[in-house]
Amino acid sequence: MSAEDIKNEDLEQNEEVETVAEETENKGAVDSNGQESEQQEQEKDTEESAIAKLEKELASTKDSLLRKAAELENVRKRVQRERVALYEDAKIAALQDFLPISEDIDRVLNASAEYEVDENFTAGVKLVAGKFEELFSKYGVESINETGIPFDVNLHDALLRQPAPDDKTKSDTVLQILESGYKIGNKVIKHAKVIVSE
Repeated sequence: MSAEDIKNEDLEQNEEVETVAEETENKGAVDSNGQESEQQEQEKDTEESAIAKLEKELASTKDSLLRKAAELENVRKRVQRERVALYEDAKIAALQDFLPISEDIDRVLNASAEYEVDENFTAGVKLVAGKFEELFSKYGVESINETGIPFDVNLHDALLRQPAPDDKTKSDTVLQILESGYKIGNKVIKHAKVIVSE
């Protein structure tokens, strides 16, 4: 073997060693890069998991706050309704206390028409009766004193039944009002006492 052949062989071996060294280096770099990218992926997964958990907690908190706000609004509306109902009940109770006084004044006026009474006295009673009418009008009190209409248990109390005065009058018709009734809107505060046809 000549020196040149040996030299060529050494060169080939050096090239092989260099190639193997390069491959090893590249492999190490790939392994290192692979480990780094794997670590980055794990960190990314952890961050995404934490974000998802926080988003879920945020949604739950929002839902809870919306429910509490709706519940609070319902309580506010219920309290408002109760306050209005309490006011209406108190108003009706006060007006019911005034009704007998107003009716007594009306009886005095009716009785004074049959007898000779001082005009100043009658004028004073009429003045008081007018003030009661204004008060009832202010609060929307309407009297129930219509005759010739069908008897309604929601509006009337039948104290007496008597035969109809003619054939045209149907059964259960209000013939006479013995004592007026009163209502505010659709709410009856005193039933009318009536005589009803048989």
